[in-house]
Amino acid sequence: MKRSSPRPTLGLASGAVLMLGLMIARVWSGEAAHQVPAYVGPGEAGAGSSEVAVLAGGCFWGVQGVYQHVKGVSRALSGYTGGSQATAHYRIVGTGETGHAESVQITFDSHQISYAQILQIFFSVVHDPTELNRQGPDVGAQYRSAVFPLNAEQSRIAKDYIAQLNRARVFDAAIVTRIEPGKSFYPAEAYHQDFLTHNTQDPYIYYNDLPKIAALKRLFPSRFRSDPVLVLAAQR
Repeated sequence: MKRSSPRPTLGLASGAVLMLGLMIARVWSGEAAHQVPAYVGPGEAGAGSSEVAVLAGGCFWGVQGVYQHVKGVSRALSGYTGGSQATAHYRIVGTGETGHAESVQITFDSHQISYAQILQIFFSVVHDPTELNRQGPDVGAQYRSAVFPLNAEQSRIAKDYIAQLNRARVFDAAIVTRIEPGKSFYPAEAYHQDFLTHNTQDPYIYYNDLPKIAALKRLFPSRFRSDPVLVLAAQR
């Protein structure tokens, strides 16, 4: 099942099918989430307090929503990464043929949370890193699991961390998360920003994404913030 509109519309027969798919997807997005082991490796040599990570793990609504509730994150912006600026538009990206993935640009204070800890939340709560080119009811390369390193250190940490988790067989299947350096991030349309916060009754958000917020609070209580840091509020 593929989400192709900003918000799912539920008819009778089609609505029942969609709801069934969303209920199945909820198994990962909350109840089955578990905290993966922390990264073990050389320490990070952060040059300053403010750093940026770009990650993709399915629909950006949920990815953004999770990191907006993480202490130390000052902004989480939904967007597109992997393709060109000309194709960085929701309807075009939805074809799955642009090279883009729905992604989130995360600005964080490395004195409060490290890049490796950002990745730990990514693999624990945000998505299922063993699913290839899909997450829950969303299917296509635009929903792939990917890390877009911004420098050599991020690339090293991501590669080493994935290898560590695979060696430990943390998941029942191998991690398929792609590491794609050298890709530009393009912000998504305004109506996608803060979507989870403003649409908690939307069936897609309710079944797929709100359980991720609950899992973040349950698995990482010391890193959870009740009030999300919102994109649109910061722009006012």
